[in-house]
Amino acid sequence: MNGSIMSKPKIGLSTLFCLGEPFNALVKRLYEVDVSYVELVDEGLHRLDKKRIKVLKVIAQSKDLDLMLHSPFADINIASSNSILRKTVLKIQKESLIHAYHLDCQVWVFHPGLRTGVSYFYPERDWQHNLESVRTLLKVAGEYGVNIAIENGPSPLPFLMRNVEDFSRFYNELGEDIGLTFDVAHANLDNQIPDFVMHLSDRIIHVHVSDNDGISDAHLGIGYGKIDWKTVAETIKEVSYNNIIVLESMDHVEESLQKLRKLFA
Repeated sequence: MNGSIMSKPKIGLSTLFCLGEPFNALVKRLYEVDVSYVELVDEGLHRLDKKRIKVLKVIAQSKDLDLMLHSPFADINIASSNSILRKTVLKIQKESLIHAYHLDCQVWVFHPGLRTGVSYFYPERDWQHNLESVRTLLKVAGEYGVNIAIENGPSPLPFLMRNVEDFSRFYNELGEDIGLTFDVAHANLDNQIPDFVMHLSDRIIHVHVSDNDGISDAHLGIGYGKIDWKTVAETIKEVSYNNIIVLESMDHVEESLQKLRKLFA
């Protein structure tokens, strides 16, 4: 590809940093943020409904924001061995996916399933439930024309899909096409950052970034953990990724945005 016409990644912001604030505070934050790309979090105090979607659409139009949506994730397990719980979880996720449609979101992000206390007794069952649930969500996404992406989970949480080996198996067995939201901080907890970029660059359509100490998913500001951001930026540039990079830090937000802009300038 000709480097002279190659576009660079665009820097966006997740509203995760203000998830503990009331929805009205989120609205105020959105009017104040100095970004063009915002990933909303459909969770907790910011759970969406028709009224809130109308408010958010007005803000997006007035500020010319491109929106993305992160699906609910608390107590959510699309691979649950309990069929009643799994059905309820998928209902919640489908509703969120439809919210993304109404908000004209560029992408809807969701987490893979998790192992549970009974996974040992039923080997592979949760893996199959995970595949089935993803296929179900892909079908809904196709009906509404929404682009969806599955995110690599963080250690030590028992996500079924955390490393390159997990994702390679997933793509081999799924039989359908789905994008990957590459979470750099999550990959750092398994020392997998370069592996994801090298082996799954053709699947990565969305990127999350925050910093950590390599032990816990602390969502630190960029440069406040142990991730080598210069190397991360070089690695991502090498595969010509030019989509959106979303900051998920909980603190030092403005400083982190400026650092990312310099790194990917």
